[in-house]
Amino acid sequence: MAASSAALRKRIGFLSFGHWSQAPGSQVRTAADALRQSVELAAGAEALGIDGAYVRVHHFARQLASPFPLLAAMAARTSTIELGTGVIDMRYENPLYMAEEAAATDLIGAGRLQLGVSRGSPEPAVDGAHAFGHVPRPGETDADLARRHTAEFRAAIAGAPVVDGDPRMGAFGRLAIQPQAPGLSDRIWWGSGSSDTAEWVARQGMNLMSSTLLLEERGLPFDELQAQQILLFRDAWVAAGHEREPRVSVSRSVFPITSDEDAAYFGGQAGGRDTVGFLDGANARFGKTYAGDPDVVADQLAEDAAVQLADTVLLTIPNQLGVAYNLHVLGAIAEHVAPAIGWTPTGARRAEA
Repeated sequence: MAASSAALRKRIGFLSFGHWSQAPGSQVRTAADALRQSVELAAGAEALGIDGAYVRVHHFARQLASPFPLLAAMAARTSTIELGTGVIDMRYENPLYMAEEAAATDLIGAGRLQLGVSRGSPEPAVDGAHAFGHVPRPGETDADLARRHTAEFRAAIAGAPVVDGDPRMGAFGRLAIQPQAPGLSDRIWWGSGSSDTAEWVARQGMNLMSSTLLLEERGLPFDELQAQQILLFRDAWVAAGHEREPRVSVSRSVFPITSDEDAAYFGGQAGGRDTVGFLDGANARFGKTYAGDPDVVADQLAEDAAVQLADTVLLTIPNQLGVAYNLHVLGAIAEHVAPAIGWTPTGARRAEA
């Protein structure tokens, strides 16, 4: 097996599902609340030294659905934090329009965009992408459609010509989309839920965003199953001969209990275990929540096999509890838990440099 990424600098970020609802206790009542609070949360997380602000993308649901206006707003309010998605469902995307939007957002953020893309997850709509005008070609599956859109998008952001210029307008030869964002091609991630897909991702030269659930069930704990996936990805990356070092992220729900409010929300999840279920026609394994005394949670996370191998850990947050509470959670993780996996705040790293 290939060597692990232990020598890579460990990053932590938050991953927001962007829910809004009128449920009792929700601090995110409307779509406007979800969008504005996402910007505030990114700015607050950056002040804590957190490395990344990531949002999930879902259509036909009361969740964040149009990432680029939001990411651009986050970029304009911040200066160091990475801004990303986990993940964009590529079945829904016009690849060339997405390439323009992504490049513009990345330029606003001075090269901080980290785009997670994939086939997408189960959704409330039947054939939702068809309503957006994207229908698989004859013999193509939804997964094929997502991968084709991704290939077209990646070619466009890499500067591939896509259309003939019109000499009547002073344009000659083949034209690429504009603007172009240098380096963005190396910052595309694919959300993978299986070992086979992880190896495919490596061959394509994309970073690996290992899913919050795995469409495999072999009786192994979630972290060990995910660690196997990461090692297979790294082996396939080396075999493909790519020159750069890939990045790998995993997502975890982590709640150190440091207050009565924490205990009320998450005390019942202390000592939790993986969950096994059935999804998309396959046995699936979902990772457990890490909740409890900060020292205990820190020790547990440090022993997580996949966390050890990944360079980036995305912390799933309960966004409906509001900005102040989520910054409290992120601050507690930064202070009490993240150092156990080798993380230091962004500001501290700059000072050391």
